[in-house]
Amino acid sequence: MSRLASRFNVLKHAGRAALIPYITAGDPSPEATVSLMHALVHGGADIIELGVPFTDPMADGPVIQAACERALAAGTTLSSVLESVVAFRRDDTDTPIVLMGYLNPMDAMGLPNFAQRAAEAGVDGVLIVDMTTEEAPETLPVLAEAGLDPICLVAPTTTDDRIRRICQRAAGFVYYVSTKGVTGGSGIVAGHLADKLAHIRPYTELPIGVGFGVREPADAAAVAEVADGVVVGSVLVRVIGEHTGSLETTCERLRAQVAALKQGIEDSNKLSLAAQ
Repeated sequence: MSRLASRFNVLKHAGRAALIPYITAGDPSPEATVSLMHALVHGGADIIELGVPFTDPMADGPVIQAACERALAAGTTLSSVLESVVAFRRDDTDTPIVLMGYLNPMDAMGLPNFAQRAAEAGVDGVLIVDMTTEEAPETLPVLAEAGLDPICLVAPTTTDDRIRRICQRAAGFVYYVSTKGVTGGSGIVAGHLADKLAHIRPYTELPIGVGFGVREPADAAAVAEVADGVVVGSVLVRVIGEHTGSLETTCERLRAQVAALKQGIEDSNKLSLAAQ
C-alpha cells in the first residue's frame, strides 16, 4: 500500500478529511524548502503538496505566480526540488508528498528519468497540471511504473465521459478543482460542492480532495464535511511571501496558519460525530 493510500485509509477510519497544504518549492530559496515542509507537518499537515516552479504557471493566480518567480530567481530547478524531498525524508519517512507541476520541466528531464528520480527521492504522487486527457495514456503509465500515484484533476466543467476516463487512470486521490479559474480565486460554495462530489463518486473508489478557494478555517471545515481531503495553497504561499526576512519567523507563521486550518477540519469532524 502506498503512503498516500495508507494515510487516507487511517484518516477514513478516524472519520476525518486530510489536510493537504501546498507550498512552492524554492520559495523564498531552495535552502528554506525543507524547513518549511517540516513546519507544515508540525502544524498538522497530513499530506504535503509541493509545487515545482515554472515560468508559465497557467493554472495559478498572482500569489503562486509570484512564488514561482521568487523560486526561479533563487535558482530552483526540478533537480533541486527532488533534492529537497531527499533531505526532508531524512527526518520524515511517513508524510506523503505530492509534486504538483507542469509537463515541460518533466519532459526536459526525460519523463522516465524524472519518474525514477522522484520515486527514489521519496515522492509519492505527481499531479501534472497541464496534461490533457488525450496525453494521459502515454504519460501516466510511466509514473505508475515507477511506483508514483498519478493524481488527476476534475474541474466543474469536466464532462461525464472525461470524468470516467480520468478516474480510470488516477491513483492516490482525485483532485477536484472547486472553482473555475486559477488558484486563489473565488471561495467555496458548499452546496454546489456537495452536489458535484456526489456526482463524481460513482466513477471512483479513490478519495476526493478539493482545492482552489480554501482560505479560512471555516472553508476547510465546509470542505471537510463532504470531501476526503482539503487542499490549501494561496493563503499559505502568501504567508511565505510576507515573511521572507527570517526563516524561523516564516516557519512559525506557516505552522500557525496550518494549525488553524487543521482545527477547522477537526471542529467539523466533532460536529459530524455529534450529529450521528
